[in-house]
Amino acid sequence: MSRFRQQPTRGKAWPITALAKDYPRGWHVPTHRHRRGQLIYAKSGVMHVTTREGIWIVPPQRALWIPPGMEHEIQMNGHVAVRMLYLDRASSVLFGLHCKVLSVSTLLRELILAAVQAHAAMRRERMTILAPLLLHELQGAKEEALHIPVPSDPRLKNVCQRLLVGASRVETLEQLAAHAGASSRTLARLFENELQMSFVHWRQHVRLARALSQISQGHAIKTVARDAGYASCSAFSSMFHRVLGITPTHYMKQVIEPSVASSRSA
Repeated sequence: MSRFRQQPTRGKAWPITALAKDYPRGWHVPTHRHRRGQLIYAKSGVMHVTTREGIWIVPPQRALWIPPGMEHEIQMNGHVAVRMLYLDRASSVLFGLHCKVLSVSTLLRELILAAVQAHAAMRRERMTILAPLLLHELQGAKEEALHIPVPSDPRLKNVCQRLLVGASRVETLEQLAAHAGASSRTLARLFENELQMSFVHWRQHVRLARALSQISQGHAIKTVARDAGYASCSAFSSMFHRVLGITPTHYMKQVIEPSVASSRSA
């Protein structure tokens, strides 16, 4: 990934620097890490970020915090407009040593975009004003459960990889266990012990990841629900609302309409 613009050499260094980068459909950013803590925000499109802690789903209206030194790779779903903030060590301490998805309010979104513009123009005074506001809003941002933990046990890894590749699979735990050469009871225990969630919950998050990507590309809700393995739109909508607190239809309006309206912004 390209390095961000160098900070001014005179005066105190900015606690936050920013970068804007657009990626084409399907682009993959290989494993890398940053000296600073990083907040990555998808103004449009969906990112899947993989770290040693798992897979993180980052759709519009959400941002991912990545602590300093954390290796990660990024897969772009659709065309993705990424806006990134890099925090110095002192500021990074405020957000912890583990990755987490944060909800991006309208105010936080505008602050991120303003910081990107100010940093590109090397406007020191504006960045000095924006930095404390950004840190304040980030500290108050709600953490979202858009995380797919990954296992280490070979049997469980086999099953999880099978589900990641085919998110619409409808096999039961018993059928998957037979494929992996383990009992369903063993697999159920591994899901709980290694991933801290049930098989059903984990598969639900995988299906949600695919659904978010499809919705961001404008696919019909009926098609998304079917591809996610749901027999009806209502069942899919119920799951979607339970996890994200919003219906698929309202989410689509948030994702598609603002991205079109702001296509010329930072």
